[in-house]
Amino acid sequence: MSVFSRFPSRLQEAITSRLGWPSLRPVQELAGEAILDGKNAVVLAPTAGGKTEASMFPVLANLVSQPTETEGVRALYIAPIKALLNNQAERLGLYTEMVGLERFLWHGDVGASARKQFLREPADLLMTTPESLEVMLVSPKVGVAKLFADLRFVVIDEVHAMAGVDRGAHMMSVLERLARFTTNDVQRVGLSATVGNPEDILGWLRGTSRRDGVVIDPPKDPAARKLFIHLDASVGDLADRAARKAKDSKSLFFCESRALTEQIAERLRDRGTDVFVHHSSVSLEERELAEERFQRGGDAAIVCTSTLELGIDVGDLDLVFQTNAPSTVSSFLQRMGRTGRRADSTANTTFFCDAPESVLQAVALIELAREGWVESVPPQTRCWPALVHQTLAMCLQFGGISRSNLWDQLSRVPDLSGVAEAELTEVVDFMVRNRFLYEADGLLSMGERAERVYGRKNFMELYAVFSSPQYYAVFTQGGKEIGSLEQQFVDSLVAEMTSFLLGGRAWLVHDISHQQRTVTVIPAPRGKKPKWGGFAPKMLGFDLCQRIKRLLVEESEHAYLADDAQVALELYREDFSELLRRGRNAIQLDDGAARWWTFAGGQINHTLKYALTATQGWKVVADNFHLRIEGDGVSHDSVAQAIVDISAPTFWEDLDVWERIIALVPPYRLSKFQPALPPRFQQEMLGRYLLDIAGTRRFLMGDGAAESVVDLLRDALGRAADSAPELPPLPETVRPQNPIRYIDQQAKLTELCAELMNEERIALDVETTLIDRDLCVIQLATSSFNAVIDARAVDLSPVADLLEARNVMKVIHNAAFEVGVFKRLGIRINNIFDTLPTSRRLRGRKIDGGHGLRAVCERELGREMDKGAQTSDWTRRPLTERQLLYAALDAEVLLPLQEKFAQEMLLV
Repeated sequence: MSVFSRFPSRLQEAITSRLGWPSLRPVQELAGEAILDGKNAVVLAPTAGGKTEASMFPVLANLVSQPTETEGVRALYIAPIKALLNNQAERLGLYTEMVGLERFLWHGDVGASARKQFLREPADLLMTTPESLEVMLVSPKVGVAKLFADLRFVVIDEVHAMAGVDRGAHMMSVLERLARFTTNDVQRVGLSATVGNPEDILGWLRGTSRRDGVVIDPPKDPAARKLFIHLDASVGDLADRAARKAKDSKSLFFCESRALTEQIAERLRDRGTDVFVHHSSVSLEERELAEERFQRGGDAAIVCTSTLELGIDVGDLDLVFQTNAPSTVSSFLQRMGRTGRRADSTANTTFFCDAPESVLQAVALIELAREGWVESVPPQTRCWPALVHQTLAMCLQFGGISRSNLWDQLSRVPDLSGVAEAELTEVVDFMVRNRFLYEADGLLSMGERAERVYGRKNFMELYAVFSSPQYYAVFTQGGKEIGSLEQQFVDSLVAEMTSFLLGGRAWLVHDISHQQRTVTVIPAPRGKKPKWGGFAPKMLGFDLCQRIKRLLVEESEHAYLADDAQVALELYREDFSELLRRGRNAIQLDDGAARWWTFAGGQINHTLKYALTATQGWKVVADNFHLRIEGDGVSHDSVAQAIVDISAPTFWEDLDVWERIIALVPPYRLSKFQPALPPRFQQEMLGRYLLDIAGTRRFLMGDGAAESVVDLLRDALGRAADSAPELPPLPETVRPQNPIRYIDQQAKLTELCAELMNEERIALDVETTLIDRDLCVIQLATSSFNAVIDARAVDLSPVADLLEARNVMKVIHNAAFEVGVFKRLGIRINNIFDTLPTSRRLRGRKIDGGHGLRAVCERELGREMDKGAQTSDWTRRPLTERQLLYAALDAEVLLPLQEKFAQEMLLV
């Protein structure tokens, strides 16, 4: 029997006549049956796959068929953001109206008069956020006991965005507090398009409910997708390409920061595109106006951050664009799901990358999605910010609460299920001693310090568990403030080692004070590569980074890659193929430092960073892909032995060691409720947010499916395995023909660049480190000599002047790479002749051997090229003879190659 036949006749008639639906979708049939049978459920379906109706139709069926004599809210619809509530308000208003019911929308932008009217005449369905429910619970003007006496259902949209984070803990605590006011076992339904562990989400959502639960995940028909990845040299070039592609279409353009959103919007606007901006710093009125005008318009683009990712319908959309790449498969699928909703359209995403590493990330996201993988949401059981928040909120709600009643309520929350009663006592005692709580006559109430810290604007700070982002002020040594940096970005900086861009200039870190939240800087030497400034590089997950690693050793082709993006992938594969085929024993020596290429993701690598720092005293810098290790005694053997040591089971069982490790984590303020926690719980919270101890242990010791890192390293101890065996001498046929000048002194560099300013054309090539592309060597060539410059030994100002000079042509093979390397140094290359696209244009894209420099030189010049030193360690000094010859030859061949191509183009 179809679930449709179980709906009351009024709902059946409305679905067929008002909505014109001939039948329900499979997900709606399955979810409807489960919900009508009284089960808790997690409903999975793609964006625009009918999840809302799958949950709300059976809920409405229950409300219609089982009316009540009392007034009050019988169903809750909770969304993570107000924009999603606003977007769903009209649809749910229609569905309730067509069966004779009412819905009300309550959030911070809804006026006081409307809320008062609702409290006088409550609606059957309340659409709201966890924070607004908290407002209702703590407000003496809201009779919550009567209002929610017959609460039957809670539907949580985009449930994956709530689970595993503080807001989800807050929501579950609020729901458990509401459940005390009703005799019903409140039925819980979660909706999501993208979650990797729905059974865990279902268990979390259940809370104290005694109902059975089910995951609704019907088979999905394979659907066509249009995917493209482009690589451009600059944001301006990126915007040019996007503007051309967006012409005569409605597009949504996702960016990974507010600053980039504004920059892209300005560039598109300059190129004639009708642009609207949508991010959290834009006012509500402006965001709503953008959505409204966009839905009415034709040729227009909304440039946004993740604010339009979660389920929000912006109308008849044609294209989704993405600058660089999001950090999760879930975000990619959510964003792509904005398109393909019309019967004649196809879901699509075009990635516009301005950095080669973003190409790797985009390809890995696409391939993981094709493999059916999506991130899991790790459950939490010790959410300390929520514990403090809810303790204070219940003091405010009841005026006073006993310790036993507080424990009874908090122990119901799944996100606090790992907290023992003795630990709650320790927290409460600490809060009392520090005046966050006041205790008298067996009741806890709001303390003087809590009122001062959280009591502004009628305790507005207690309505939400989340905190605003924390920023560090940046000062010069002279005390001048030049801007601010996000806290996560600051964690990637190391004093006297790293530099970053701010206010259009590069700055070298001199000192970091986490207590004062300040960074002191000095101007960076020109040519020292800065980290990306203005926003924090996202910590990528283990599975995504491992997929990038697989991508680098595969030989697979990807039809969605544009030419420049394909070249970037091929270059990375050339660089990493030998290194990564060693397995996990990918350790390089780097001029007094070691690089351990883990591809383990940000949290695991930071855990390894602090473990090695605590046990060895080394200075370690970590990112998503590797650790750079400096200090006394750093060698391949010492690093390998240190890794073996921290991989021992006894290491992971030594609580004293791990207390020392977690104590190394900077004392960030991750939550506004952090000061109300005892120090040991603050440290635990910092460790949970920033580290992944369980994941690191699996990575080091193996999980049964793969060899452990320690097994691979034990065999390597005692031998110098940092690079391939010593290369044999070069034969004469692949040696450069012109003399070589080696430049490692400033005076010689200045003299060289002044001489080259008089040339009509010069050849340019570079050698860098892997992935992060730190510049190591610059090769410049004329028709009579080759110059090899040690980029780490000199100030590159003379080189910058030369590269920016428009009167000197720079001949480069695959100029996008060099442009990207120098762009990070604040250096622009003008007047470029790129032999790579020229070869493609003259010979055709598909040709035996391809268009790599080695193949092109053999085909066009009859010259054999050595590539044996390509992936050698270019940070090592002195360079080997073979490295020097290899570097010089790569530049020497470019001028005759350009001359041949130029003559041929004149004849075409």
